[in-house]
Amino acid sequence: MFFNIFLLLLKLYSLYNQKFMIELAGIVILGIIAQWVAWRFKIPAILPLILIGMFVGPFSTLFTEDGTKLIEPIWNPQLDKGLFPGEGLFHFVSLAISVILFEGGLTLKRNEVLNVGPVIFKLITIGTIVTFLGAGFASHFLFNLSWPISFLFAALIIVTGPTVITPILRNIPLKKDISAVLKWEGILIDPIGAVAAVLVFEFISVGKGTEYTQQALVEFGKTVVVGFSIGFSFAYALYFAIKKNAIPHFLMNVVSLSFVIGVYLLSEQFAHESGLLSVVVMGMVLGNIDLPNIKELLYFKESLSVLLISILFILLSANINMQDLYLIYNWNTLILFGCVVFLIRPIGVMLSTINSGLKTNEKAFISWVGPRGIVAAGIASLFGNRLVLEGEPGAEYITPLVFMIVLGTVLFNATTARLFAKISGVFLKESTGILIVGASNISRIIAKYLQKNGRHVVLIDSNKENIERAKGMDLDAEEANIFSDDLTNNIELNDIGYLMALTASEEVNKHAIERFKNQLGENGAFRLITTEEMKSDYIEMVELLFSKKDDYINLSEVARDYPKINEVELESKKHFLEQIEKLNNEKDAIPIFIKDNNEDLHIIASYTSNMEIAEGNKLVYLGKPMDVMDVKNDKSDEEEAPDNN
Repeated sequence: MFFNIFLLLLKLYSLYNQKFMIELAGIVILGIIAQWVAWRFKIPAILPLILIGMFVGPFSTLFTEDGTKLIEPIWNPQLDKGLFPGEGLFHFVSLAISVILFEGGLTLKRNEVLNVGPVIFKLITIGTIVTFLGAGFASHFLFNLSWPISFLFAALIIVTGPTVITPILRNIPLKKDISAVLKWEGILIDPIGAVAAVLVFEFISVGKGTEYTQQALVEFGKTVVVGFSIGFSFAYALYFAIKKNAIPHFLMNVVSLSFVIGVYLLSEQFAHESGLLSVVVMGMVLGNIDLPNIKELLYFKESLSVLLISILFILLSANINMQDLYLIYNWNTLILFGCVVFLIRPIGVMLSTINSGLKTNEKAFISWVGPRGIVAAGIASLFGNRLVLEGEPGAEYITPLVFMIVLGTVLFNATTARLFAKISGVFLKESTGILIVGASNISRIIAKYLQKNGRHVVLIDSNKENIERAKGMDLDAEEANIFSDDLTNNIELNDIGYLMALTASEEVNKHAIERFKNQLGENGAFRLITTEEMKSDYIEMVELLFSKKDDYINLSEVARDYPKINEVELESKKHFLEQIEKLNNEKDAIPIFIKDNNEDLHIIASYTSNMEIAEGNKLVYLGKPMDVMDVKNDKSDEEEAPDNN
């Protein structure tokens, strides 16, 4: 008999494990499919993730035979169904959010906050305060929520985030200033919003039952002190361990992950709800000190975050019940959404952009684009469900309201941003920006000339020293690998329409043209001629820069001896061809651009005979000035004269 009972229990355990494995594997697979769909259709990943979660969660109760969810995140003994027993889901969410927030902290650079300019600084300060106060008052009066719950909701919807901004703007050609404002606001406000939400939540938690008396403030202060002190301490502990090579390179990423989890758990032991604050502080500290291999750590955490986000948001969306959705199924929800999108966001942007130099239409577009992101939805589910379990009045509104704002703003901006860009007049009809691959001396000289003539130029190079020198010349330069996907994800390259490959590597130049011609060189993609092509009679049909006789070595030598760009006025097409021939016969001068009568620059390629030239155009060339050439030629003629007599 006991043996039969044991077999029955073993069978039930096996069936539960099998169901758990199938559901968990299904969540991972659906999450990765959602990420691929988001990449393929250039939409924020949070959109398909939440929709899939809703479909397998609350919406599935409308069509399943027994009225249960296809995926039940929390174990329900009555239904004999669910993934996480007890508070297991919330513990998993807490650890996942801690890793995501740590990555967000790593991206928050102190010098970037100080150097992004007054507009972005005001957006993450004045704009944050406007959103916090405005959304707090709106939710309080529309839903009769307590002030603490109202301001927790407000703190949660402060964040936008690069993961939702970037896909929306990636295919909208905009001026660099507008793209930069939206990009940096999303990057910088993520951890700021997270810290604000954590602090408000901790204030609610420590004040519960004490009516926010002096004791509550003391407990709140304890939480903040513990969070900051443990975050700082362990950030420097990890820093010194890596700096002193106490951790082997192949273990650095996993040791860092264990530090994050350990810091979260340790902080929680000293002060309730201080763990998330500790990991954000730890990330911010590590991101602002000279940590070796910081990029590798970021890439690892980014990959891990993608997986965690994929699982997390399907689980969190599936955990919402139809009763939660019915709770906000009223006109007040629509009014709150309208207040956030059409009133609070524009007020924050307008106040932040006073005397900024941005035009009214540019301010209007920035006001229009404000999708809420992953951090908002993730923390809302964590905090909302915890407060519901603690019996906090009105806490049941937090998760559905924040999810409504997140899903609504992402859908709204994804479908209307491009159209509104055209209506408001910020949509660039032609991409005139120039991307130069390589930031060597010759690239910097050319880029500086282009910049002085009103062109947006971006230099990219994997050589950190070259990038630093370019930035020292006040050029827009980024350390990047041409073989990575980072370029296509950079929304600040939205106005790039020309591509110039100017590196010493023939392989890199060819790869840049082949891979990025359609995305970044739609108006023209050019590369330097290779050494073999110079020796060969046959050259494949490509747009070669400047001429068929000047490779990287020639350019570098000319730039070294005569690091100056000159201009000569042209009289006709014939005059132009004569000047080109003259420069081609001179080893210390190389033609690079034509400046038309409207001051627009046109890149000279190897097919110069096809260029249209009008009187008054200017030939732009690098190297020895023509008057020096003429003097030299005159002296040569004088020296040769006696021999001719």
